[in-house]
Amino acid sequence: MTSTNKAITDRTFEFAIRIVKLCKVLDESPGVVQTLSKQLIKSGTSIGANVEESESAQSTADFINKLEIALKEAKETRYWIRLLIATELIPENRLLSLLGEVNELIRIIAAIVVKTKQNHQK
Repeated sequence: MTSTNKAITDRTFEFAIRIVKLCKVLDESPGVVQTLSKQLIKSGTSIGANVEESESAQSTADFINKLEIALKEAKETRYWIRLLIATELIPENRLLSLLGEVNELIRIIAAIVVKTKQNHQK
């Protein structure tokens, strides 16, 4: 079974911290922003949780499954960040670094999944 790189577990944890801090600020606003915050906190913190779970996977298939869930959560998080930007609920400049980071996480996690699948087929 493959293991994830320590850097990706640390990176997804740091990303989750940033999401929690953003959502804390978002929750101070009434209405639709709070609703979006709830969606963002669920998906944004789930990325790291699933990457962390992949470290204890029971098989290569389980490892891949956990990372594919993390990948889906990362893509959902990207959606919510893009929506916050597009609706101008939060100034774009406050979200661009988070958007850049989630795009990087998507690329990294996808690459781990692809490489693991290739190695598993050998």
